[in-house]
Amino acid sequence: MASNPIRNIVVVGGGTAGWMAAAALSRLRANGVTQITLVESDSIATVGVGEATIPPIRTFNAMLGIDEADFVKQTRGAFKLGIDFVGWTSPTDRYMHPFGAFGGDIDGVKFHQIWRKLHDQGKAGAFGEYNLCETAAWLNRFGPGDAGSPVTRMVWAYHFDAALYAGYLRKYSEARGVIRREGKVTGVEQHGGTGFIKSVVMEHGDPVEGDLFIDCTGFRGLLIEQTLKAGFEDWNHWLPCDRAVAVPCAHGDGPLTPYTRATARRAGWQWRIPLQHRIGNGYVYSSAHISDDEAAATLMANLDGAPLAEPWKLSFRAGRRKQAWVKNCVALGLASGFLEPIESTSIHMIQAGITKLLAMFPDRGFDPRNIAEYNRLTNMQIEQVRDFIILHYKANGRVGEPLWDACRAMEVPESLQRRMDLFRHSGRFFRHEDELFAESSWLAVMLGQKVTPETYDPLVDALPEADLVRLLEETRAHVRAVAEAMPLQSETIARHVAAA
Repeated sequence: MASNPIRNIVVVGGGTAGWMAAAALSRLRANGVTQITLVESDSIATVGVGEATIPPIRTFNAMLGIDEADFVKQTRGAFKLGIDFVGWTSPTDRYMHPFGAFGGDIDGVKFHQIWRKLHDQGKAGAFGEYNLCETAAWLNRFGPGDAGSPVTRMVWAYHFDAALYAGYLRKYSEARGVIRREGKVTGVEQHGGTGFIKSVVMEHGDPVEGDLFIDCTGFRGLLIEQTLKAGFEDWNHWLPCDRAVAVPCAHGDGPLTPYTRATARRAGWQWRIPLQHRIGNGYVYSSAHISDDEAAATLMANLDGAPLAEPWKLSFRAGRRKQAWVKNCVALGLASGFLEPIESTSIHMIQAGITKLLAMFPDRGFDPRNIAEYNRLTNMQIEQVRDFIILHYKANGRVGEPLWDACRAMEVPESLQRRMDLFRHSGRFFRHEDELFAESSWLAVMLGQKVTPETYDPLVDALPEADLVRLLEETRAHVRAVAEAMPLQSETIARHVAAA
């Protein structure tokens, strides 16, 4: 055993972030030394916009040993194969950002380069026809797919009720010895010499002392910011939306779609997330371009079915803490930063923070080299996700609307501009090894939003064109056949994972 192990971990705040942290850290209980306490108050509402996820959530659940069928049932979940973007290049245009691969590389030449040449000649179909998840999504189908080929390997994530997921993980955590303390935190005590956090002070009851504190207190950042003054880097100049209004509604007459939808509006965009029992909806908008009342009215006028609650409003600033780990405190979720949920990354950023914390788990010495590396990796990852989200705004085609005109004209981070310039010239894209979004994701959004390469890789011309045409047609036909053989998502849910 480590000579100076962490004995008490205190998670401050519940919700999705708090209970994901508690569940993952509960494995430490097996060392016979570490105790985990989660402090939360039933009277403090949590922010529940994280109802859509991306495929790495399956890795997190698997790490916990969670059974997928039970999890989907208990959270009233559904399956997700991608995101449908409506109106981002024109009011009537749409494209899909699907999970999984597009086609397959041939003799070391990228598939999208081959497709680019043949599509220009009218010898290839739409790009999405070579992606199994996109093809199945438009057919409202979901099944395991044919894992015999990367081209027909199904990749999926989930839509679920975030409050039910937090409750599911609470039950999981408490069964593994995590202690929940109910009550409001009214203060924070620090050690005089080091400034490390000693305890959190409860409104009613004794202080809760700890060696390591996990700040899951949302935007206010009670520990990381209010106490330890980590600092905040504001990205509003790139991501101008600063408000959201959300409301659940009943299902309409349409099918249960296996994808999230993001519809561009005059002053932002609207999300649509179908679950088994309802649809989650929200309008993310810029308060400089629309009033709160008008935003709420726009949302309520664009629902599939009857609203199931009163709309609730949320204010935020896009950005991140300058340091997510300070002294003996690690911030997760909204306490560490915020990027709007256009690519469903909110829950993933919690997961990424937990994964890095487990990889660099400290002893009570809190080696500053560990902390520095955690912060470096955290900052790098959120900046990469930030660039991907900015791309949606920068490459919009909604001419004549002030918000969108300003976004199209804005200067973007050099890291993003370099990628856009390289891709626009020759369709080339190079991904950082540890980057969240795969090459296929960048391709889907750039091609979907008309960032069109001027030319293609000259290596394509070294391949026999007739063979390429045949291979692409075979791929498209096979993808379509596999997708059409799947059951409808509604049938899969009814047979296997329907909520009680």
